[in-house]
Amino acid sequence: DIADVGHKYHLELELEDILNKDSNVNCTAEVLYHLGNKALPPDVQFTIDGELKNTDEADNVFYNRIKSREKELVAENIPDSHGNMSPEMEPIHLLAWAASGYVIWQNSTENTNFQLAQIKRVKQVKRSDEYLEFDYLVLLHEMVSQEIIPWQMTVLWHPQHGVQVTQNSLQPKHSLE
Repeated sequence: DIADVGHKYHLELELEDILNKDSNVNCTAEVLYHLGNKALPPDVQFTIDGELKNTDEADNVFYNRIKSREKELVAENIPDSHGNMSPEMEPIHLLAWAASGYVIWQNSTENTNFQLAQIKRVKQVKRSDEYLEFDYLVLLHEMVSQEIIPWQMTVLWHPQHGVQVTQNSLQPKHSLE
């Protein structure tokens, strides 16, 4: 407890590389949740001991595949209600997973535990520059309350510049219909 500031946690954890299950790295982090101000995201400082697998090649393959499409990508229910996902949708899911991490961080408190449950729908937005843009409606599972929360995210991505969430907002439950 830090008087009049908040609660600070020191974490030691092992990160699993989701692309290379045999590769784990150690991570230490300090997370500060501010008292009373729900508008402030927690402060996070972390160090990673080791390297995660380089994804440059897979990123470039995905980027070129999407960039060369004649029509913008549109998809729904990734994964489906049985947990299945086609291999060509895996990069779309990983991108949503990374972007939703930002949304989760910005909206988490000490009393929440969000996880990406599903991409309800995704639509690629046509752009004239080198970035890829996707408009996502994702379902976040709040593990404590067991609520399923619809959230809109507009995501920019380029393999050399990473993921950027340019817009995000909580959506009403009826947006799932």
